[in-house]
Amino acid sequence: MKRIIYCCAAGLLSLCVNAQVGIGTIAPKSTLDVNGKTTLRKELRVGGTSAQVGNAGLNGQVLVSQGEGLPPVWKSLNVSFMEEGQYKLINSYLSSDQTGITALSSGVAADNVYKNNVGDDIVDTSKGRWSKITGLENNFIIKNGRNRLTYQFQTGVEMKAPSATTSQSVTFTCGVFRNGKLVAVRPDKIVSNNNTEKLGIQDYIFTLNYTEQNVPVGTHKLEVACRKINSSNLNSQFTVGRNVSDTNTASNAFTLESVMKIDVIEYVTYKSN
Repeated sequence: MKRIIYCCAAGLLSLCVNAQVGIGTIAPKSTLDVNGKTTLRKELRVGGTSAQVGNAGLNGQVLVSQGEGLPPVWKSLNVSFMEEGQYKLINSYLSSDQTGITALSSGVAADNVYKNNVGDDIVDTSKGRWSKITGLENNFIIKNGRNRLTYQFQTGVEMKAPSATTSQSVTFTCGVFRNGKLVAVRPDKIVSNNNTEKLGIQDYIFTLNYTEQNVPVGTHKLEVACRKINSSNLNSQFTVGRNVSDTNTASNAFTLESVMKIDVIEYVTYKSN
């Protein structure tokens, strides 16, 4: 009789030690198996022992798994959470070029086209004779039709007048083309006026910033091109994105290089399954 009581007690103790609790299920698969929604009214602590309470983490931390057999830990993650209804930076594309444009230099006549419009074709010579900065060509993808594209183009422009003591000028323009069509343009002018200390060489920094909205979904090709509108002297040397001569001491291709940055900013939406 004593043996029977002892065996029952031992069996009951074993059941308590190895018990699994199920909430919403009659067949729990772990120590605590919850089948349903859970409401947590206070902090969630992890990593505790029988001798000390677990860690509740800090404000803004997230719970990260360490894998099977190890307790999760609180981690501070540098994550920019996107909220629906906001515009967020999705991708940035950066390219640079030190080859530049030399095809508009001395002996090359200006095209005398003073006006451009959005949508002008890059190969339509009636809209100007454009020369590309080939190293700035880039391809990018738009996934959401509600978007903003920001173009930031900067380059160095250099002219060398035939006479260092005579004022000379070149009027030019540079534009941004998407899929071969003009989307942004800015005209400018470089002037050399009695700069004998630099042997007639004049440098200038050209910038173009523009934002295009709601570009169609799909893959797009971006190109940058410039053209010479007018020149006071046909023999003036003129380059974009590089120096007019590798032997001069006033500049080089590095200091005048071209840089193009594209920021793709899209409207954040979430799909529900």
